[in-house]
Amino acid sequence: MSDTNARIKGEIDSADVVLFMKGTPQAPQCGFSQQVVQILNHLGAPYKAINVLADGEIRDGIKAYSNWPTIPQLYVKQEFLGGCDITREMFQSGELAALFDKEGIPHKAPAKA
Repeated sequence: MSDTNARIKGEIDSADVVLFMKGTPQAPQCGFSQQVVQILNHLGAPYKAINVLADGEIRDGIKAYSNWPTIPQLYVKQEFLGGCDITREMFQSGELAALFDKEGIPHKAPAKA
């Protein structure tokens, strides 16, 4: 395993929910990263954010690691979930909250319509 892959695996293993994003949760640097941050914040789920803009090796390496060409990338319990579109669809359908329930990840109950 390359040093970059080992670093990525270490980040993914370090928290139940890990978001590789452009920028930080306080200052996202792209709209897609901002959408995923808003979803996670809305759910109140604890997560670790990795700013890929601060580290070119991680930025390029995460795409190869996941075999997914875009950022953001969301991992839940060491499993790659997807990017912005998949996260948004799972949030809107209730699947994301259900996954957090199944995996024992604390979060707020979604609002009832």
